[in-house]
Amino acid sequence: MKLQKILHRLQKLHPKEIDLSLDRIKNLCKKLGDPQDKIKSISVVGTNGKQSTINALFSILKEANFKCNVYTSPHVQKINERFIFANEELNDDELADLFEEASKINNNQPITFFEILTASYFYKAAQYPENINLIESGLFHRFDATNILKNNLASIVTSIGLDHLDWLPKNEQTIEKIVFEKTSNLLSSNIVVAKQSSEKTLNLIKKNISNNKSNKIIFNEKYSYSINENGFIYYEDEYGSLKLPQPNVLGNFQIENISTAIATIRNLNFKVSEEDIKKGITKIKCIARFQEIKKGKLKNLCKNNKIYIDGSHNVLGSKVLNEHLETIKCNKHIILGMMANKDHEEYIGHFKNISSMTTIDIPGQPNSIKGKDLKKKINKYHKVQFKKSIIDAIKSCKLLDDDIIIITGSLYLAGEVLKLN
Repeated sequence: MKLQKILHRLQKLHPKEIDLSLDRIKNLCKKLGDPQDKIKSISVVGTNGKQSTINALFSILKEANFKCNVYTSPHVQKINERFIFANEELNDDELADLFEEASKINNNQPITFFEILTASYFYKAAQYPENINLIESGLFHRFDATNILKNNLASIVTSIGLDHLDWLPKNEQTIEKIVFEKTSNLLSSNIVVAKQSSEKTLNLIKKNISNNKSNKIIFNEKYSYSINENGFIYYEDEYGSLKLPQPNVLGNFQIENISTAIATIRNLNFKVSEEDIKKGITKIKCIARFQEIKKGKLKNLCKNNKIYIDGSHNVLGSKVLNEHLETIKCNKHIILGMMANKDHEEYIGHFKNISSMTTIDIPGQPNSIKGKDLKKKINKYHKVQFKKSIIDAIKSCKLLDDDIIIITGSLYLAGEVLKLN
Protein backbone atom coordinates (compact mmCIF):
# COMPACT_ATOMS: atom_id res chain seq x y z
CA MET A 1 0.00 0.00 0.00
CA LYS A 2 2.87 2.40 0.84
CA LEU A 3 4.44 1.80 -2.59
CA GLN A 4 1.16 2.34 -4.43
CA LYS A 5 0.55 5.62 -2.60
CA ILE A 6 3.91 7.10 -3.50
CA LEU A 7 3.63 5.90 -7.12
CA HIS A 8 0.27 7.65 -7.36
CA ARG A 9 1.85 10.81 -5.97
CA LEU A 10 4.81 10.70 -8.37
CA GLN A 11 2.50 10.39 -11.38
CA LYS A 12 0.98 13.79 -10.52
CA LEU A 13 4.24 15.76 -10.57
CA HIS A 14 3.93 16.58 -14.28
CA PRO A 15 0.82 17.03 -16.47
CA LYS A 16 2.34 14.95 -19.29
CA GLU A 17 3.25 11.28 -19.21
CA ILE A 18 6.14 12.00 -21.61
CA ASP A 19 7.80 15.39 -22.14
CA LEU A 20 11.01 14.93 -24.14
CA SER A 21 13.63 17.04 -22.40
CA LEU A 22 16.71 16.41 -20.26
CA ASP A 23 16.55 19.55 -18.10
CA ARG A 24 14.34 18.21 -15.32
CA ILE A 25 16.24 14.97 -14.74
CA LYS A 26 19.60 16.76 -14.93
CA ASN A 27 18.43 19.22 -12.28
CA LEU A 28 17.21 16.47 -9.96
CA CYS A 29 20.32 14.33 -10.46
CA LYS A 30 22.48 17.36 -9.63
CA LYS A 31 20.65 17.63 -6.30
CA LEU A 32 21.21 13.89 -5.81
CA GLY A 33 24.96 14.32 -6.32
CA ASP A 34 25.10 13.36 -10.01
CA PRO A 35 24.95 9.61 -9.29
CA GLN A 36 24.93 8.79 -13.03
CA ASP A 37 28.60 9.86 -13.15
CA LYS A 38 29.61 7.23 -10.58
CA ILE A 39 28.49 4.02 -12.29
CA LYS A 40 29.75 1.57 -14.93
CA SER A 41 27.06 1.00 -17.52
CA ILE A 42 26.09 -0.69 -20.76
CA SER A 43 23.37 1.31 -22.54
CA VAL A 44 20.88 -0.48 -24.80
CA VAL A 45 18.95 1.47 -27.46
CA GLY A 46 16.75 0.33 -30.32
CA THR A 47 13.17 -0.60 -31.18
CA ASN A 48 12.98 -4.35 -30.60
CA GLY A 49 15.08 -6.79 -28.60
CA LYS A 50 16.32 -4.41 -25.90
CA GLN A 51 14.98 -6.31 -22.91
CA SER A 52 15.87 -9.69 -24.40
CA THR A 53 19.44 -8.52 -25.00
CA ILE A 54 19.65 -7.21 -21.44
CA ASN A 55 18.22 -10.47 -20.10
CA ALA A 56 20.89 -12.43 -21.98
CA LEU A 57 23.65 -10.14 -20.73
CA PHE A 58 22.35 -10.41 -17.17
CA SER A 59 22.12 -14.19 -17.24
CA ILE A 60 25.64 -14.67 -18.63
CA LEU A 61 27.22 -12.13 -16.27
CA LYS A 62 25.49 -13.68 -13.26
CA GLU A 63 26.84 -17.07 -14.30
CA ALA A 64 30.33 -15.52 -14.30
CA ASN A 65 29.73 -14.17 -10.75
CA PHE A 66 29.33 -10.52 -11.74
CA LYS A 67 26.99 -8.30 -9.75
CA CYS A 68 24.61 -6.32 -11.97
CA ASN A 69 22.12 -3.52 -11.59
CA VAL A 70 19.37 -3.54 -14.22
CA TYR A 71 16.99 -0.79 -15.31
CA THR A 72 14.32 -1.59 -17.92
CA SER A 73 10.95 -0.26 -19.05
CA PRO A 74 8.08 -0.91 -19.08
CA HIS A 75 7.35 -3.58 -16.50
CA VAL A 76 4.99 -6.43 -17.35
CA GLN A 77 3.55 -7.42 -13.98
CA LYS A 78 4.99 -5.13 -11.28
CA ILE A 79 7.19 -2.07 -11.18
CA ASN A 80 9.81 -3.89 -9.08
CA GLU A 81 10.91 -5.63 -12.32
CA ARG A 82 12.53 -2.35 -13.39
CA PHE A 83 14.77 -2.04 -10.33
CA ILE A 84 17.38 -4.77 -9.89
CA PHE A 85 20.44 -4.13 -7.73
CA ALA A 86 23.22 -6.62 -7.00
CA ASN A 87 21.24 -9.20 -9.03
CA GLU A 88 18.04 -8.88 -6.93
CA GLU A 89 14.77 -6.99 -7.41
CA LEU A 90 13.99 -4.42 -4.74
CA ASN A 91 11.02 -5.40 -2.61
CA ASP A 92 8.04 -3.09 -2.14
CA ASP A 93 9.34 -1.44 1.03
CA GLU A 94 12.83 -0.89 -0.40
CA LEU A 95 11.40 0.60 -3.57
CA ALA A 96 8.99 2.85 -1.65
CA ASP A 97 11.86 4.13 0.54
CA LEU A 98 13.97 4.86 -2.55
CA PHE A 99 11.16 6.81 -4.23
CA GLU A 100 10.40 8.65 -0.98
CA GLU A 101 14.00 9.83 -0.70
CA ALA A 102 14.22 10.97 -4.32
CA SER A 103 10.82 12.63 -4.07
CA LYS A 104 11.84 14.52 -0.94
CA ILE A 105 14.96 15.88 -2.67
CA ASN A 106 12.89 16.76 -5.76
CA ASN A 107 10.67 18.84 -3.47
CA ASN A 108 7.53 18.72 -5.68
CA GLN A 109 9.28 20.22 -8.71
CA PRO A 110 7.69 19.29 -12.06
CA ILE A 111 9.15 16.03 -13.40
CA THR A 112 7.66 13.19 -15.41
CA PHE A 113 7.03 9.79 -13.86
CA PHE A 114 9.71 8.10 -15.99
CA GLU A 115 12.23 10.83 -15.19
CA ILE A 116 11.90 10.49 -11.44
CA LEU A 117 12.04 6.69 -11.73
CA THR A 118 15.26 7.03 -13.73
CA ALA A 119 16.78 9.50 -11.27
CA SER A 120 15.87 7.13 -8.43
CA TYR A 121 17.59 4.27 -10.24
CA PHE A 122 20.80 6.26 -10.73
CA TYR A 123 20.71 7.34 -7.07
CA LYS A 124 20.54 3.74 -5.87
CA ALA A 125 22.99 2.44 -8.49
CA ALA A 126 25.69 4.81 -7.25
CA GLN A 127 25.68 2.84 -4.00
CA TYR A 128 27.11 -0.10 -5.98
CA PRO A 129 30.02 1.51 -7.90
CA GLU A 130 31.61 -1.83 -8.84
CA ASN A 131 28.45 -3.37 -10.31
CA ILE A 132 27.75 -3.49 -14.05
CA ASN A 133 24.64 -1.46 -14.91
CA LEU A 134 22.47 -2.68 -17.77
CA ILE A 135 20.31 0.28 -18.79
CA GLU A 136 17.51 0.24 -21.35
CA SER A 137 16.79 3.46 -23.17
CA GLY A 138 13.13 4.39 -23.32
CA LEU A 139 11.36 6.36 -26.07
CA PHE A 140 13.91 7.15 -28.80
CA HIS A 141 17.20 8.02 -27.07
CA ARG A 142 18.41 11.54 -27.72
CA PHE A 143 16.02 13.13 -25.22
CA ASP A 144 15.40 10.03 -23.13
CA ALA A 145 15.91 10.39 -19.37
CA THR A 146 18.55 7.64 -19.38
CA ASN A 147 20.70 9.71 -21.78
CA ILE A 148 22.51 11.83 -19.19
CA LEU A 149 25.55 9.58 -18.79
CA LYS A 150 28.89 11.21 -19.57
CA ASN A 151 30.58 7.88 -20.30
CA ASN A 152 29.76 4.20 -20.47
CA LEU A 153 31.34 0.85 -21.21
CA ALA A 154 29.32 0.27 -24.36
CA SER A 155 26.19 1.21 -26.30
CA ILE A 156 24.21 -1.61 -27.88
CA VAL A 157 21.99 -0.80 -30.86
CA THR A 158 19.34 -3.48 -31.22
CA SER A 159 17.01 -3.83 -34.20
CA ILE A 160 15.52 -0.46 -35.22
CA GLY A 161 12.13 -0.04 -36.88
CA LEU A 162 9.09 2.22 -37.00
CA ASP A 163 7.38 2.70 -33.63
CA HIS A 164 6.11 5.55 -31.42
CA LEU A 165 5.47 7.58 -34.56
CA ASP A 166 2.80 9.64 -32.78
CA TRP A 167 5.63 11.41 -30.92
CA LEU A 168 7.08 12.72 -34.19
CA PRO A 169 5.73 15.42 -36.53
CA LYS A 170 3.92 13.96 -39.56
CA ASN A 171 6.70 14.92 -41.96
CA GLU A 172 9.34 13.23 -39.75
CA GLN A 173 7.69 9.84 -39.23
CA THR A 174 10.44 8.02 -41.10
CA ILE A 175 13.07 5.37 -40.42
CA GLU A 176 15.73 8.04 -41.11
CA LYS A 177 14.42 10.19 -38.26
CA ILE A 178 14.11 7.27 -35.83
CA VAL A 179 17.67 6.08 -36.55
CA PHE A 180 18.86 9.65 -36.00
CA GLU A 181 17.05 9.94 -32.67
CA LYS A 182 18.36 6.61 -31.42
CA THR A 183 21.98 6.73 -32.59
CA SER A 184 23.13 10.32 -33.13
CA ASN A 185 23.97 10.89 -29.46
CA LEU A 186 25.73 7.65 -28.53
CA LEU A 187 28.75 7.99 -26.27
CA SER A 188 32.26 7.40 -27.53
CA SER A 189 33.27 4.00 -26.12
CA ASN A 190 32.12 0.79 -27.82
CA ILE A 191 29.11 0.53 -30.12
CA VAL A 192 27.67 -2.93 -30.80
CA VAL A 193 25.20 -2.97 -33.70
CA ALA A 194 22.85 -5.97 -33.77
CA LYS A 195 21.37 -7.61 -36.85
CA GLN A 196 18.98 -5.18 -38.57
CA SER A 197 15.82 -5.92 -40.54
CA SER A 198 17.11 -4.31 -43.71
CA GLU A 199 20.31 -3.17 -45.40
CA LYS A 200 18.85 0.33 -45.57
CA THR A 201 18.47 0.55 -41.79
CA LEU A 202 21.98 -0.79 -41.22
CA ASN A 203 23.46 1.73 -43.65
CA LEU A 204 21.58 4.56 -41.93
CA ILE A 205 23.02 3.47 -38.57
CA LYS A 206 26.55 3.25 -40.02
CA LYS A 207 26.23 6.71 -41.54
CA ASN A 208 24.91 8.14 -38.30
CA ILE A 209 27.77 6.78 -36.19
CA SER A 210 30.49 7.29 -38.79
CA ASN A 211 32.00 10.27 -36.93
CA ASN A 212 31.72 8.61 -33.53
CA LYS A 213 35.20 7.51 -32.41
CA SER A 214 33.91 4.37 -30.68
CA ASN A 215 35.15 0.88 -31.39
CA LYS A 216 32.36 -0.41 -33.65
CA ILE A 217 31.28 -4.06 -33.49
CA ILE A 218 28.74 -4.67 -36.25
CA PHE A 219 26.84 -7.90 -36.91
CA ASN A 220 28.19 -9.83 -39.91
CA GLU A 221 31.33 -7.70 -39.90
CA LYS A 222 32.83 -8.30 -36.44
CA TYR A 223 30.57 -11.12 -35.17
CA SER A 224 28.05 -13.58 -36.55
CA TYR A 225 26.18 -16.77 -35.77
CA SER A 226 24.57 -19.67 -37.60
CA ILE A 227 22.18 -22.40 -36.48
CA ASN A 228 23.26 -25.98 -37.16
CA GLU A 229 20.65 -28.47 -38.36
CA ASN A 230 21.33 -30.47 -35.14
CA GLY A 231 20.25 -27.48 -33.08
CA PHE A 232 23.64 -26.14 -32.06
CA ILE A 233 24.47 -22.45 -32.48
CA TYR A 234 27.84 -21.53 -33.95
CA TYR A 235 28.95 -18.08 -32.80
CA GLU A 236 32.05 -16.44 -34.27
CA ASP A 237 34.00 -13.23 -33.75
CA GLU A 238 37.62 -12.06 -33.89
CA TYR A 239 38.31 -13.82 -30.58
CA GLY A 240 37.35 -17.21 -31.97
CA SER A 241 34.29 -19.43 -32.35
CA LEU A 242 31.88 -20.99 -29.86
CA LYS A 243 29.63 -24.02 -30.23
CA LEU A 244 26.61 -23.21 -28.09
CA PRO A 245 23.53 -25.15 -26.97
CA GLN A 246 20.01 -23.99 -27.73
CA PRO A 247 18.98 -21.31 -25.19
CA ASN A 248 15.97 -21.73 -22.93
CA VAL A 249 14.10 -18.95 -24.80
CA LEU A 250 12.28 -19.60 -28.08
CA GLY A 251 12.68 -18.03 -31.51
CA ASN A 252 15.55 -17.19 -33.84
CA PHE A 253 15.12 -13.52 -32.90
CA GLN A 254 16.23 -14.47 -29.38
CA ILE A 255 19.42 -16.00 -30.79
CA GLU A 256 20.09 -12.67 -32.54
CA ASN A 257 19.80 -10.90 -29.18
CA ILE A 258 21.94 -13.50 -27.42
CA SER A 259 24.70 -13.21 -30.04
CA THR A 260 24.71 -9.43 -29.52
CA ALA A 261 25.05 -9.92 -25.76
CA ILE A 262 27.97 -12.33 -26.29
CA ALA A 263 29.69 -9.91 -28.70
CA THR A 264 29.40 -7.13 -26.12
CA ILE A 265 30.82 -9.23 -23.28
CA ARG A 266 33.75 -10.53 -25.35
CA ASN A 267 34.67 -7.09 -26.68
CA LEU A 268 34.66 -5.64 -23.15
CA ASN A 269 37.13 -8.33 -22.08
CA PHE A 270 35.10 -9.32 -19.06
CA LYS A 271 36.36 -12.42 -17.30
CA VAL A 272 33.62 -14.64 -18.70
CA SER A 273 34.43 -18.18 -19.76
CA GLU A 274 32.96 -20.20 -22.60
CA GLU A 275 31.27 -22.36 -19.97
CA ASP A 276 29.70 -19.26 -18.36
CA ILE A 277 28.22 -18.32 -21.74
CA LYS A 278 26.92 -21.84 -22.39
CA LYS A 279 25.25 -22.08 -18.99
CA GLY A 280 24.06 -18.46 -18.98
CA ILE A 281 22.09 -18.73 -22.20
CA THR A 282 20.15 -21.70 -20.83
CA LYS A 283 19.00 -19.73 -17.76
CA ILE A 284 17.64 -16.53 -19.31
CA LYS A 285 14.60 -15.07 -17.58
CA CYS A 286 12.38 -13.49 -20.23
CA ILE A 287 8.85 -12.36 -19.38
CA ALA A 288 6.32 -12.17 -22.24
CA ARG A 289 8.86 -12.78 -25.02
CA PHE A 290 7.24 -15.79 -26.66
CA GLN A 291 6.82 -17.20 -23.16
CA GLU A 292 4.97 -20.47 -22.77
CA ILE A 293 2.39 -20.56 -20.00
CA LYS A 294 2.95 -24.00 -18.54
CA LYS A 295 0.50 -23.96 -15.62
CA GLY A 296 -2.29 -21.88 -14.14
CA LYS A 297 -5.88 -20.87 -14.77
CA LEU A 298 -5.51 -20.09 -18.49
CA LYS A 299 -3.33 -23.11 -19.16
CA ASN A 300 -6.05 -25.31 -17.67
CA LEU A 301 -8.48 -24.00 -20.31
CA CYS A 302 -6.14 -25.24 -23.05
CA LYS A 303 -5.63 -28.69 -21.51
CA ASN A 304 -2.96 -30.40 -23.62
CA ASN A 305 -2.54 -27.54 -26.10
CA LYS A 306 0.31 -25.04 -25.68
CA ILE A 307 -0.38 -21.38 -24.99
CA TYR A 308 2.15 -18.55 -25.39
CA ILE A 309 2.25 -14.84 -24.62
CA ASP A 310 4.34 -12.42 -26.61
CA GLY A 311 4.60 -8.70 -25.96
CA SER A 312 5.39 -7.70 -29.56
CA HIS A 313 3.50 -4.50 -30.30
CA ASN A 314 5.03 -2.92 -33.39
CA VAL A 315 5.54 -3.82 -37.04
CA LEU A 316 9.09 -5.10 -36.57
CA GLY A 317 7.94 -7.21 -33.62
CA SER A 318 5.11 -8.80 -35.60
CA LYS A 319 7.53 -9.57 -38.44
CA VAL A 320 9.97 -11.52 -36.26
CA LEU A 321 7.17 -13.21 -34.33
CA ASN A 322 5.58 -14.44 -37.55
CA GLU A 323 8.94 -15.65 -38.86
CA HIS A 324 9.19 -17.84 -35.78
CA LEU A 325 5.58 -19.04 -36.06
CA GLU A 326 6.24 -20.09 -39.65
CA THR A 327 8.82 -22.59 -38.34
CA ILE A 328 6.19 -24.30 -36.15
CA LYS A 329 4.22 -26.88 -38.08
CA CYS A 330 0.74 -26.77 -36.56
CA ASN A 331 -2.43 -24.65 -36.54
CA LYS A 332 -1.97 -21.28 -34.82
CA HIS A 333 -4.70 -19.29 -33.09
CA ILE A 334 -3.98 -15.61 -32.42
CA ILE A 335 -5.64 -13.63 -29.62
CA LEU A 336 -4.90 -9.94 -30.15
CA GLY A 337 -5.17 -6.75 -28.08
CA MET A 338 -3.34 -3.52 -28.94
CA MET A 339 -2.82 0.07 -27.89
CA ALA A 340 -4.64 2.70 -29.96
CA ASN A 341 -1.50 4.46 -31.25
CA LYS A 342 -0.05 1.43 -33.07
CA ASP A 343 -0.15 0.64 -36.79
CA HIS A 344 -2.72 -2.16 -36.45
CA GLU A 345 -3.08 -3.05 -40.12
CA GLU A 346 0.65 -3.12 -40.79
CA TYR A 347 1.19 -5.15 -37.61
CA ILE A 348 -1.32 -7.85 -38.53
CA GLY A 349 -0.33 -7.85 -42.20
CA HIS A 350 2.80 -9.88 -41.41
CA PHE A 351 0.89 -12.86 -40.02
CA LYS A 352 0.46 -15.76 -42.45
CA ASN A 353 -1.28 -19.13 -42.24
CA ILE A 354 -3.28 -18.30 -39.12
CA SER A 355 -6.14 -20.66 -38.26
CA SER A 356 -8.14 -18.16 -36.22
CA MET A 357 -7.86 -14.55 -35.09
CA THR A 358 -9.71 -13.15 -32.06
CA THR A 359 -9.59 -9.54 -30.87
CA ILE A 360 -10.17 -8.49 -27.27
CA ASP A 361 -10.14 -5.37 -25.11
CA ILE A 362 -7.06 -4.85 -22.93
CA PRO A 363 -8.46 -4.64 -19.37
CA GLY A 364 -7.72 -1.43 -17.49
CA GLN A 365 -6.03 0.35 -20.43
CA PRO A 366 -7.96 3.44 -21.54
CA ASN A 367 -5.39 4.13 -24.28
CA SER A 368 -5.97 0.76 -25.95
CA ILE A 369 -8.13 0.23 -29.03
CA LYS A 370 -11.43 -1.49 -28.39
CA GLY A 371 -11.49 -5.09 -29.57
CA LYS A 372 -14.53 -4.45 -31.78
CA ASP A 373 -12.78 -1.52 -33.48
CA LEU A 374 -9.61 -3.56 -33.93
CA LYS A 375 -11.64 -6.32 -35.55
CA LYS A 376 -13.06 -3.87 -38.11
CA LYS A 377 -9.61 -2.55 -38.97
CA ILE A 378 -7.97 -5.92 -39.61
CA ASN A 379 -10.89 -7.96 -40.94
CA LYS A 380 -9.61 -7.71 -44.52
CA TYR A 381 -6.41 -9.56 -43.58
CA HIS A 382 -7.97 -12.46 -41.69
CA LYS A 383 -11.38 -13.71 -40.70
CA VAL A 384 -11.62 -12.14 -37.26
CA GLN A 385 -13.95 -12.57 -34.31
CA PHE A 386 -14.29 -10.43 -31.18
CA LYS A 387 -14.67 -11.73 -27.63
CA LYS A 388 -15.26 -9.72 -24.49
CA SER A 389 -12.59 -11.34 -22.35
CA ILE A 390 -9.32 -13.26 -22.49
CA ILE A 391 -11.07 -16.34 -21.09
CA ASP A 392 -13.88 -16.15 -23.68
CA ALA A 393 -11.29 -15.78 -26.43
CA ILE A 394 -9.40 -18.88 -25.33
CA LYS A 395 -12.60 -20.90 -24.99
CA SER A 396 -13.67 -19.89 -28.50
CA CYS A 397 -10.58 -21.42 -30.16
CA LYS A 398 -11.48 -24.72 -31.81
CA LEU A 399 -8.33 -26.63 -31.00
CA LEU A 400 -7.02 -29.80 -32.60
CA ASP A 401 -4.42 -31.97 -30.87
CA ASP A 402 -1.23 -30.01 -31.66
CA ASP A 403 -2.71 -26.52 -32.11
CA ILE A 404 -1.21 -23.59 -30.22
CA ILE A 405 -2.59 -20.28 -28.97
CA ILE A 406 -0.55 -17.07 -29.06
CA ILE A 407 -1.76 -14.01 -27.11
CA THR A 408 0.02 -10.94 -28.45
CA GLY A 409 -0.10 -7.27 -29.47
CA SER A 410 0.88 -5.48 -26.27
CA LEU A 411 3.07 -5.80 -23.18
CA TYR A 412 0.14 -4.38 -21.22
CA LEU A 413 -2.01 -7.26 -22.45
CA ALA A 414 0.76 -9.70 -21.51
CA GLY A 415 0.75 -8.33 -17.98
CA GLU A 416 -3.01 -8.77 -17.72
CA VAL A 417 -2.75 -12.34 -19.03
CA LEU A 418 -0.09 -13.27 -16.45
CA LYS A 419 -2.13 -11.63 -13.68
CA LEU A 420 -5.26 -13.51 -14.73
CA ASN A 421 -3.40 -16.79 -15.04
